[in-house]
Amino acid sequence: MYSGLILILLPLIIGYFLPITWKSILNVVNNLLSWMVYIILFFMGISLAFLENLSENLLNIARISLISALCIIIFNVIGLELLAHRYPWRHTHRQQVLPSRLQMALESLKLGLVVLGGFAAGLSHWAPLRHASEASEYALLLLLFFVGIQLRGNGMTLRQILLNRRGVTIASVVWLTSLAGGLLASLLLQVPLNTGLALGSGFGWYSLSGILMTESFGPVIGSAAFFNDLLRELLAITLIPALITRHRTSALGLCGATSMDFTLPVLQRSGGNEIVPAAIVHGFLLSLLAPVMMALFST
Repeated sequence: MYSGLILILLPLIIGYFLPITWKSILNVVNNLLSWMVYIILFFMGISLAFLENLSENLLNIARISLISALCIIIFNVIGLELLAHRYPWRHTHRQQVLPSRLQMALESLKLGLVVLGGFAAGLSHWAPLRHASEASEYALLLLLFFVGIQLRGNGMTLRQILLNRRGVTIASVVWLTSLAGGLLASLLLQVPLNTGLALGSGFGWYSLSGILMTESFGPVIGSAAFFNDLLRELLAITLIPALITRHRTSALGLCGATSMDFTLPVLQRSGGNEIVPAAIVHGFLLSLLAPVMMALFST
C-alpha cells in the first residue's frame, strides 16, 4: 500500500541528505532540474494524446482544473484572511516598481507549451511514443533526487524553519485549507476523496503535481492538476502587488510552494526584504509537503 510513498520519498530523502555545498554543483543540479521538468511534461503531453475519447477528455480536464482551482483558492483566501485578522502583519514597506507581470506570466506558460508540444507529437501515434509513460517514471525518480539536493542547497535548517513562526503558520493554514478545498472539489466533481485531496496537495507546484498525478491517476487527472496549480501561480503573480499592502498574509499564502523561488522576487519588490524569510520558510515547507502528501493520497 505504501510502496508508492516510499518510491517518492526515497530519492527525495537521498538527495536531501547528500552534503553538497559547492555552488558549481548546485548550479548544475538546478539546470538539470529545469530540463528534467521539461522532459517529463513533454512525456505527459504524449500520454495525453494516446487517450481514448480525446475531445471528451479535454473538456473533462478543463472542468476538473477550473473547479478544483476555484475551491482550493476560495478556502485558502478564507483561511488566510481569518489568520490575518487574528494575527495582523505590521509593516512599513512601500512598494517598488515591479517588472512586467506579463513577462513573468509568459515564463510560467512556457511549461504549458511544452505539454502542448508533447501532445502534438503524440497525435502522430508513432509506436515508440507509447513508452512515454514508462520513461517518465524513471525520469520522475531522477527529478525527485534533484529536488532533494535543491532543497538542501537552499541552506534551510530546522532551527531557522521553527523560529520563523509566521512562515510556518501561513504554510500550515495553506496546507489545511488546500486539503479542505480538495475535499469540496472531490464532492463537486464526484471523484474519490483521495483524488480531491491529492489535487489540493500541489500547493501551486504545477510542474511536480502534473508529473506525480499523471503517474498515480493517469493523464486526465495529471493534466488537470498541472493546470490547477498553474492557475494558482498566475493568479498570485497578478494579485501580489494589489494585495500586499492590506492583505499581506493572503499575498504570501496564495503563492504556495513557489514563494521560495518563482514568486519570491515579486514578493520582495512588493513587500520588502522583511517578507523574504517568511516567504522562504513558507515555500520550503510546502515544497517538502507537496510530494509527500500527493504520494500519500495516491496509495
